[in-house]
Amino acid sequence: METVKLIPPSRGFATAEFENRTNRLQALMAAQDIGALFVTTEPEFRYFSGFKSQFWESPTRPWFLVIPANGKPVAVVPEIGVVGFEQTWIEDVRSWPSPRPEDDGISLLTDTLKIAAGSRQKIGVMMGPETHLRMPASNFRQLCENLNNHEIVDISPLVRSIRAVKSAAEIAKIRFACEVTAAGFDFLRNTIQPGITEREACKAMQIEMLRLGADSCPYLIAASGPGGYDNIIMGPTDRALGDGDVLIIDAGANFDGYFSDFDRNFAFGEVDPQTLTAYDAVFAATEAGLKAAKPGHTTGDVWRAMSEELTKAGALGNSVGRMGHGLGMQLTEWPSLQEGGDVPLKPGMVITLEPGMSFLPGKMMVHEENIVITEQGCELLHTRTWPTLPSVK
Repeated sequence: METVKLIPPSRGFATAEFENRTNRLQALMAAQDIGALFVTTEPEFRYFSGFKSQFWESPTRPWFLVIPANGKPVAVVPEIGVVGFEQTWIEDVRSWPSPRPEDDGISLLTDTLKIAAGSRQKIGVMMGPETHLRMPASNFRQLCENLNNHEIVDISPLVRSIRAVKSAAEIAKIRFACEVTAAGFDFLRNTIQPGITEREACKAMQIEMLRLGADSCPYLIAASGPGGYDNIIMGPTDRALGDGDVLIIDAGANFDGYFSDFDRNFAFGEVDPQTLTAYDAVFAATEAGLKAAKPGHTTGDVWRAMSEELTKAGALGNSVGRMGHGLGMQLTEWPSLQEGGDVPLKPGMVITLEPGMSFLPGKMMVHEENIVITEQGCELLHTRTWPTLPSVK
């Protein structure tokens, strides 16, 4: 088999990218009279600062990035992380010796926020759906007491609206992660054999994706069973694959901090006609989603287009709760493609289309593709899946 080579885009971002992100956020802050805000989670911290480190895997120390109404963000971080900011556009870095449970940066964060907010009363923090605070609850309670003359407000809608629309540089990174994943699936289709286990198949694909240029493949799940599978979040297991089985692998490769997230299905030998019909149904549903995904339509419009195809095919239901989501620095991001969704699609948004259906009791068929919304409609970020369910023999 011919060896595939892919050319990755440049790593990192120009300073102008971070300036633009910060300026856009500060304009939204000004409209709501917010004097300052702070973020605590890795994606938001990295998005506005450019600070990128595997040290986030350690839960011991809290990290804070303060964004004032005007000017550059201010990093309030443990001493161990100070040197890492020499590689970012952040100039004001304030630190304390951590871990220090009795005051793990809270006094320093309080002072920084008060100065940054100035005469404005509102201080923002992310408190909405799909967010969390990466600090002890007791520390947040103490911070609120320290800021009792200020109003703590939720800035989740502001941040997510900015992050949802990707720049050209961001899209290039996601596209490369998607191309790597698509090539990994093609490699697996050409090499997989009956008798292989779910775990062996995933390992083989992971090795190939790393060879192709992925930095990591932190999300790689598999499920299988006779004629279909009963979940899409577990595995891989050591179950061996044989005649009549269907295998799904859902992969999220990462390049320079940006994810892909899509799946492929494989049949082994001969499968039931209902399985083939279900595959055709989710393929058709994705086609409907591709046609509906365009500026001016909403997330609910895309959901409805896919749902109508699944209903026509006799779907028994969908236990996933949505049929797609945002994609970027995280494997899943806002917004969700769900019934009644009212988020308008805008050029630059990167989303997944993920129609799924239960077609028999205990049997699911799911399909997923990654797209970017364009001025005219949408564009696949990788090659489309196979129009018919491939059979491994």
